[in-house]
Amino acid sequence: MSEEIDDSRAPLLDHLIELRRRMLWAVSALLVAFLVCFYFASPIFSFLVQPLVQAGQGKIIYTQVFEAFFVQVKVALFAAAMIAFPVIATQIWLFVAPGLYRKEKRALLPFLFATPILFIAGASLAYYFAIPMALKFLLSYQGDLGGIEQEALPAVGNYLSFTMQFIMAFGVAFLMPVLIMLLERAGIVTRTQLIGLRRYMVVVAFVIAAIFTPPDVVSQLMLAIPLVLLYELTLVTIWITEKRRAKASASESTAITPSTDA
Repeated sequence: MSEEIDDSRAPLLDHLIELRRRMLWAVSALLVAFLVCFYFASPIFSFLVQPLVQAGQGKIIYTQVFEAFFVQVKVALFAAAMIAFPVIATQIWLFVAPGLYRKEKRALLPFLFATPILFIAGASLAYYFAIPMALKFLLSYQGDLGGIEQEALPAVGNYLSFTMQFIMAFGVAFLMPVLIMLLERAGIVTRTQLIGLRRYMVVVAFVIAAIFTPPDVVSQLMLAIPLVLLYELTLVTIWITEKRRAKASASESTAITPSTDA
């Protein structure tokens, strides 16, 4: 009996050891990227602050003595997470892949490659278009206010949080096609159901935009419209993959049909 118990424990211990090894690789990659990014934190923050400069703001302040330091740490951690993500995703894949069938691996690989591309697309849209437009709108309230000069003096920590929220919101929102297609592959939803939910997804897109962007129409449209277009593109992509799967299934059924010759 004890030998049977030991045999049943061995695979679990092997999985735990493998999990620990993958986690060590992921954490090590994040730590190395953090140290490198902390050394270059000032140039990275200079890059992040360019939309504010282009909006006409020439000064940024910090109101607490430790704020500037912690901003450097947050900038380094934010950039390190971006840089180390491919390594972390690879380690997750290497841990999960041995338990998948060949067809499942081939089905998941495109999503693995599409995830960073879509995230970068969303983050780029936020940095180059949404953030500058939002800043121009918000800074337009500067000027004379009944005989009193009203001037914006953004704090460095608040601005960084504002920028990171924008970039993360757009980046994560652009992963919606990956999530929907995974749900469709798993059989949880069908294309017919997704088409029926189209009007509700439009409302959801605008709700997401209202939550993660400033309360101006331009910024909300900059996020909501791409989400709606991505949803429609996902429906088209699912339709194409359904056609391919049906064609492949028909080919396989034809190949395995036994001959009727006597």
